[in-house]
Amino acid sequence: MAQKFRFNVNRLEFEKVTRPVWYFLLKGVKYFLVTVSLAVCYYIVFALVVDTDTEKRIKQENEAYSTMYEGMLERERLLENVIEGMKTKEDGIYRQLFNSPVPDFAISGVDVFLSGDGDIPDKDFIRHINNRIDTLVGMAGRVEGNLQKVMETLLSGKPVPPLTSPVEGFPPSRTGASVGSRINPFYKVRVEHDGLDMLSPQGTPVKASADGVVTGTVRSGKGKGNVVEISHDGGYVTRYAHLDNILVSRGQKVARGTVIGHVGMSGNSFVPHLHYEVYRDSLRLDPVNHFFVSMSPDDYTNMLFMSANAGQSMD
Repeated sequence: MAQKFRFNVNRLEFEKVTRPVWYFLLKGVKYFLVTVSLAVCYYIVFALVVDTDTEKRIKQENEAYSTMYEGMLERERLLENVIEGMKTKEDGIYRQLFNSPVPDFAISGVDVFLSGDGDIPDKDFIRHINNRIDTLVGMAGRVEGNLQKVMETLLSGKPVPPLTSPVEGFPPSRTGASVGSRINPFYKVRVEHDGLDMLSPQGTPVKASADGVVTGTVRSGKGKGNVVEISHDGGYVTRYAHLDNILVSRGQKVARGTVIGHVGMSGNSFVPHLHYEVYRDSLRLDPVNHFFVSMSPDDYTNMLFMSANAGQSMD
């Protein structure tokens, strides 16, 4: 056992003090625990107050990923709305333009035959392939039949709707709001928009989208500004608004592609653009449905996307 001396004031002499070894072991353990606890506390405080370069980089990456994730969710919702809108437009195009059944280009259902686990028996695989071939043959027949009906309509001499863009070479990236509820750029409230905004430089030629007769011209500094109205066969009417000038007169016959004016900002116009409207027997139609003939499939898809998602009109 360890020993030490202490002075006894009563007896005025030194005497031995004896303590067991476990006393010193316990004291050493206490010092060790206190030291470790202080070290842990210092580390926690340091970690909470001071960020290392790695932690700073990770936080920045997390913030960036969070922003990207929210943007991706918004784009996903946007694309879902666009796809639904395109399906509706696809139905409307053939019914409004050609009075023909809606073409069935899609294969209904999802092919999950090959997504399961395990081996597929040869006979089942062959039967599945034969079924798919029959389905594709049926699809091809329906597509051919629909195209045949469209061609018969075009060749029969029956009236067809205006299918040419009034602005030649119009880029889809300049497509503005189409028909529907849109925010007015001047009053900042939602109003019903009855046409398609085609943003173009001032002075761009505006052409008749089909053969017809000019049934109205308006020269004004208010509302839709300078407007030309053309009536076409089949009960179709097209209107061209916010023109910079008017080059035709009421009662004049015009051919498709005739320049009737130029893009301007007459009336209540936020930027230079053509406001284009299409009607059939007084029924308002979406002009976007009349552009698929004069554009490539990719450009037409982009135009549908832009027109459906422009929240604010230009007039």
